[in-house]
Parts: sequence; structure tokens; C-alpha cells
Amino acid sequence: MGESVAEATITSWLKEVGDTIELDEAILEIATDKVDSEVPSEVDGVLVEKRFNVDDVVQVGQVIAVIEIEGEDVPDVQSSNVEIEKSETVAVEQVTQTIAVAKETVAPVSSSDDRFYSPLVKNIAKQEGVSQNELDAIVGSGKDGRVTKNDILNYIENRGSAKKDVVHVAETVKPVAKTDAQAKAAPAPVVSNGEDEIIEMTRMGKLIAHHMVESVQTSAHVQSFIEADVTKIWNWRKKVKDGFMKREGENLTFTPIFMEAIAKALRDFPMMNISIQGDTIVKKKNINLGMAASLADGNLIVPVIKNADQLNLVGITKQVNDLANRARANQLKPDDIQGGTYTVTNVGTFGSIMGTPIINQPQVGILALGAIRKVPAVIETPEGDFIGIRYKMFLSHSYDHRVVNGALGGQFVKAVKDYLEAWDSNREI
Repeated sequence: MGESVAEATITSWLKEVGDTIELDEAILEIATDKVDSEVPSEVDGVLVEKRFNVDDVVQVGQVIAVIEIEGEDVPDVQSSNVEIEKSETVAVEQVTQTIAVAKETVAPVSSSDDRFYSPLVKNIAKQEGVSQNELDAIVGSGKDGRVTKNDILNYIENRGSAKKDVVHVAETVKPVAKTDAQAKAAPAPVVSNGEDEIIEMTRMGKLIAHHMVESVQTSAHVQSFIEADVTKIWNWRKKVKDGFMKREGENLTFTPIFMEAIAKALRDFPMMNISIQGDTIVKKKNINLGMAASLADGNLIVPVIKNADQLNLVGITKQVNDLANRARANQLKPDDIQGGTYTVTNVGTFGSIMGTPIINQPQVGILALGAIRKVPAVIETPEGDFIGIRYKMFLSHSYDHRVVNGALGGQFVKAVKDYLEAWDSNREI
């Protein structure tokens, strides 16, 4: 898993107990925030135990399956399960008597945009009569404050006899009418008729929606826009792209050229290459550029070019093409989307001349590249000014105004423009 990945969700088991497994053969599929991956076997053998079910959230480092290899005795699956269940349910058994009534009265819990609960936590809450309000009040110790299995078991163990009073109150107190503010905050229901098509959001779509709302609620978004003349780059690429393809076997697009300029600007302005952690700023040593890529199903993914400032144009080109191809083929690994320090999105791919992108948390900036257009422009020369046809594009910079003021945000995007306009028309690669 990637260095910052703390957990994954099991999406499907590809093997059943008793199946023979070969080295490097896929056993199951997992999903992190945006990437689906297969988990291969590290040995030849027979699958004798699965310790988690589909939709369970598993922490990095946990054992998910047991494989018998040649020359070893089959583990005593039944006795090991007993030991695991005994240690994990001891807290549940201690409070079973006190919450029996609550099981009949508490509604099932659910996740929301603000908080996600794993199927395991939901099942424990349902079995032990933990209400939605109780679960929402538990302080989670998992990633992003997520409530883990241990969190809810500790809560159940500690609430003890107080549960009787809670049940009594729940049975006697009538629901309080919503205030005007609460009523306004609740989204209005969408009315549909029989001719409308109801489409379930995909898992990735739900995660993206959650991350976008969370980013807007977290960062104070401000935008700066600047126009860059990329005529030199347009003509230079046209001149060298065929030779580059013959020599390197790679298509030279505009994206790696822009990435090179952005990496240089980040090196000039390191306070754009930061993250916020509480009331502190984490200044990143490495410049890892995320490149937003649109998938065939309409979703978005952001693979990362690691140490982009240390790569030459050939290296960046190979990285860009490799990540883009594997993204479209759904072959990215979890580590391919981890560790980004700044993100670039090419809205010009779809004809947009500019955009106001949402910051990819926990970063503090994102740059949108608009479409390159032929426009009439004033050209200044020693002999005077005249009107000519130039290739131009808009750069749209969104940044977190909590830590990036207008001066820094504007100077950074101006540096990108300057690097692009100062392109060497005779450059060799």
C-alpha cells in the first residue's frame, strides 16, 4: 500500500476457502479512496481461512487470510476463530444485559457526508443498540477521525449501567421540532416522476463528492487568473514531436512541458508546496505533482509524478504518458495516487478556456490549464507595436487563503507564465 494509506475496503474475494493458489495469483480485490487493486498471494498453497468479508474496512498490517503451504500443518481454524471472537467480544458480553431493550427501539445507523462508518462498525452498533446520536458523538481514532471497531467496543464497555437511563429517556421524550435554521439547512427533497431515471452513484463518485464538499468547507478558496503566450512552445513542439516519437517511442504532449514549468515555479516559491496540519504548516521537501485525469466513466483520478523537479523533459513525458495510460486502463496502484504536494488539471481538454478548480486536500493550491487558442494580440517590438496572431491560454490558480495570500498566489502563477513565455525555440531534447 502507499505510505499514507491507512486502510482499504474489501470489494470482492476472487478465491474461496479450499481453493489452490499460485504465487502472485490474485486472492481478492480492495479499494482505497480512488484506486481499485488486486492483492496477490506471496506463496503457493491452499486458502484455509478468510478473516474478513466483502465491504469490511481493513487496517494496513492486519491479517486478512491464512494460506496453507506445502510442508505445514493446517492451522486449527476453529480454535483460532474462538480465540479471536473471545477477545473481540468480551466488551460486548459485559453490556448485553443492560442494552437488550435498546435493540428493539434504536434505528439503524448510517453514514453521512461528514462522517463515514464501516460496515463492521454499523453491524456492532445495530447489534448493541447504539443510536445514531451516540455513534456520531464517539471520538474516532482512525484516519480522518473515523470510528474504528475498538472505538465503538470501548464506548459500549464504558457506558455500562448508564444505558438504562438512556433507554428510559429515549422511550419517554418526544422528538423536538426542528428550528428554522435546521429546517433551512436540510436539503429539499428531489421530486421525480415515473419517466425519470434514478441512477445510483458509484463508490468512486460518492467519495469524490464527499472530498469536494470537504475541501470547500475546509479551505478558503481564492482564484488568480493570468494569460500566457505559448506561441514559442506551440511552434517548438510542432517542430520536434515527430523526431521525439521516433527516438523515444513517446508522444510529446503539452502536459509535460507545463509540468516542467510548474515544478520550476514551485521550487522558486516553496511556500506553495505545503500542507496545513491543525495550526501548523508542513513544508514539503519533495515536489510531487498530481495530474487530474478524467476516466471513461466520468469520474476523476489524480495520479502523482514523484520528484517532478528532478526529472528532465523526457522523464516527465514518460511519467505523464505512463500514468495517463494506466489510469484509463484502471491499472494504477495505490501508491500512484499518494503523496501529491500540488495538483494540475487540464480543463482545456474539453474546450474550457479557464476554470475555478477545487483544491485537492491537504494541498493548498491547484492550477487549471485552459485551452490554447489562436487570438489577435498586440506584439511589442523595437520598431513599434503591431497586431499578430498568437497562441494564448489562461492559467487559473486556486489557492487556500488561510495560508496563501494574494501576493504569493499571484506571484506563483506569474512565475509559471514567465517560464512558459521564455521557452527556448532552439531547445534540444
